[in-house]
Amino acid sequence: MTCCGTLLVAFCVVLGAADARLDRVLARVSEEAEAFAGTAPMMVTQETLRQKVRRGPARFRPRVGAAPVQYLTREIVSEYGWSRFKDSPNWLHEFRQGITVDGRQGRSHEKARTTLTMGITSEDDRVKKRMLEEYAQYSLADVGTDFGQLILLFTRRRLANYAFQPVGAGRIGADQTLQYAFEQKAGQEALTIFQRRQMIRQNLRGSLWVRERDGVPLRVVLESVRQERKVKIRDEAVVDYMMSAHGAVVPVSVVQRQLQDGELMVENRFEYGPFRKFAATSDVKFGVDHSATTPPVLPKKP
Repeated sequence: MTCCGTLLVAFCVVLGAADARLDRVLARVSEEAEAFAGTAPMMVTQETLRQKVRRGPARFRPRVGAAPVQYLTREIVSEYGWSRFKDSPNWLHEFRQGITVDGRQGRSHEKARTTLTMGITSEDDRVKKRMLEEYAQYSLADVGTDFGQLILLFTRRRLANYAFQPVGAGRIGADQTLQYAFEQKAGQEALTIFQRRQMIRQNLRGSLWVRERDGVPLRVVLESVRQERKVKIRDEAVVDYMMSAHGAVVPVSVVQRQLQDGELMVENRFEYGPFRKFAATSDVKFGVDHSATTPPVLPKKP
């Protein structure tokens, strides 16, 4: 065999090994996504959102010596869980019941937890829509939602929608990881990003980080760039996962940012506590709270 022939065989062997490894990784990721899909509707936790929103438009350039750019901040603590709408049963959505806004108590933890659990197990979509509308009133700006369940992008039936490319190795905490870039293939249904006054459809692109030793997904990153009225808008979201005691990965944190012409406009940082699992509404024994059921009193929006 010639030198060129030997090199070609060696290259094919390496390429085949890389493909086999990717196949194993994706098989494990899809397995975890399926486990999440089955377990998530029976779990709730506490979520803390720390929001940072810029004052003034991105195009404004302060004079030399002027005061630095200012940001408004808000902290919202909620009970958090997932459920489905009847008209879209194939996708989970996030639901919340606010407890405090900037430290102002509105309802007790027990009342919020019970109300959330009753809402996400309800057969009435109107109950779920009211929860979404109530939470939207708390934030200073648009809050991207449905990031906690991004692992569902990689269920078995959805894997074929993406092209994957190995990027390299890295580390998340104490775990050695492998990183894969992914991009939605042409012709596939685009992601719908809901904002308060508009609906944006874009193809997905980002990266998937898995634990090297067993392929468990630890991070999903989404990136989006678009042009609006000569302004370059970049949206990014980083979702970190960990294996829970309930046999499925769960989100630990979400960081979502929007930049306009390279300047930070909105940053939302979500953190999650331990997830609790329930089997059915009748099994939820979070206690009964007969205190006021009104939502937190909101500070006036600037």
